[in-house]
Amino acid sequence: MESILSIKNLSKKYKKSKSPAVDDINFEVKKGEFFAFLGPNGAGKTTTISILTTTLSKTSGQVTVAGFDLDKEASSVRQNIGVIFQKPSLDENLTAEENMRFHAILYGMYPFRPLFSLMPKNYKNRVQRLSKLLDIDKDIHKPIKTFSGGMKRKLEIIRSLMHKPRILFLDEPTAGLDPLSRKNLWKYLVKVKDSQNLTIFLTTHYLEEAEDADRIGIINKGNIEVIGTPRTIKQKLLKEYLIIDSNRRDKLIKELKSKNIQYTINENIEIPIEHSNAQDIIKRIDTQLSTVDIHNPTLEEAYLDIIQNSHADSKRD
Repeated sequence: MESILSIKNLSKKYKKSKSPAVDDINFEVKKGEFFAFLGPNGAGKTTTISILTTTLSKTSGQVTVAGFDLDKEASSVRQNIGVIFQKPSLDENLTAEENMRFHAILYGMYPFRPLFSLMPKNYKNRVQRLSKLLDIDKDIHKPIKTFSGGMKRKLEIIRSLMHKPRILFLDEPTAGLDPLSRKNLWKYLVKVKDSQNLTIFLTTHYLEEAEDADRIGIINKGNIEVIGTPRTIKQKLLKEYLIIDSNRRDKLIKELKSKNIQYTINENIEIPIEHSNAQDIIKRIDTQLSTVDIHNPTLEEAYLDIIQNSHADSKRD
């Protein structure tokens, strides 16, 4: 699949810092991909996304965005990206449509018109289509100050899509939203991605938001720790295990030992199922079981494992 974002040997070192904020990182993002970029505070996420969106200069490296060189064609890069920053950037003195209109005018899509009624038909159609897609079409002529936090985020998405970008950068887009608003916002984002054939580059602290990403990159202390699909990362780092127990635990443990079934004891008895399936193990057990479950590793567990191991390695160094 064609790459739409290419990062080679990218570094950023601030003047008074002892170590680089971003340290010689390399990765690519494919066209139409949902790519999640994760890491703890101070890991280099914001620095990286700021460089990719042309709001921060890099120290070294080569970056290509939508086919344009970041150093030589920054203006073309900006024409092909949409950005939703962590902090809201709407003008609350304007209506929703006025925010969209001035964005489109600033991008040179249309000459200035003081009223919506004077704007070209294709502009009106795009506003209606995008606002309907995100379910705020009945509110576009209302003042921003009357909008909820979720509605404001939807409007920022619409505004960022007005100039038809090829990549949408989302920096903590659901920060400050309640769980229901977050869920609804992602429902609409997925709909927009599919309908617009859009590439999404996401940074987030909510790991469940990255579960549906095509691929994930985890950065820590300026270094890329791992890149892969959520499933691959979880399988590589953590294993599934069978959770069992019995009202006669002593008898169960004795049977497991006699049949050479490996186990560990936490709250329940845990049996790794890396090279067999749970049903085969259960069939071998004669002791009546009171608990049977399968633990599937989560992205959060894999993420914490990576960050904690990285922290332990740096302490040893």
